[in-house]
Amino acid sequence: MRDHTELLHLRAQLARAEKEARRSPPPPPAPLPMRPVKPQREAELEGIETSDFQLHRAHARLRELVYDGQYHICPHAVGHARAEGFLEHDIVGVMVAGRVKAVYPEERRWLVCGYFESGGIRLPLHVVVQLHEEGPQRRGFLDVVTAFIPKHPHHIISRARLAVMLRWDDQQVQARTALPGNRVGHRSKGRWRKGA
Repeated sequence: MRDHTELLHLRAQLARAEKEARRSPPPPPAPLPMRPVKPQREAELEGIETSDFQLHRAHARLRELVYDGQYHICPHAVGHARAEGFLEHDIVGVMVAGRVKAVYPEERRWLVCGYFESGGIRLPLHVVVQLHEEGPQRRGFLDVVTAFIPKHPHHIISRARLAVMLRWDDQQVQARTALPGNRVGHRSKGRWRKGA
């Protein structure tokens, strides 16, 4: 009989210890070691503001201008949107709900990162906007310079890369609507041989 009470006593102690372990907060995770920035990447990010203060200030200004309707989506941004499969309202949605990830002070441009949904899939979208502060008619006005689906969503674009993209964007973006292919059971126009 004594062995039975000792066993019950040990079980009770174990249950109390487990309960106490569940009540105490888990220890904070160990901080991840920061990897040093490569010199080439450091040179690429020269002249780009990424401080929290600048980003929050730019984000507040961006939302204020979008809510006031003080923005214009440039035609080649619309061309990019149609070519890559998103719409103008996706661009506006990213400007409202996205985050400003980089400020390019010399060009007065901001890189806004966010997401849009297409076919039930959430995809990243980067929007580059330019702030106009000079001139009486365009004072406090945003131009959506370009919008694109990035290959690396968390990567900040360098000023040189952005300039190359925009120089390429000055040309007309070519987009076309594909015609539906042959239906099942219908033969093609004969461009491919049947046995090949």
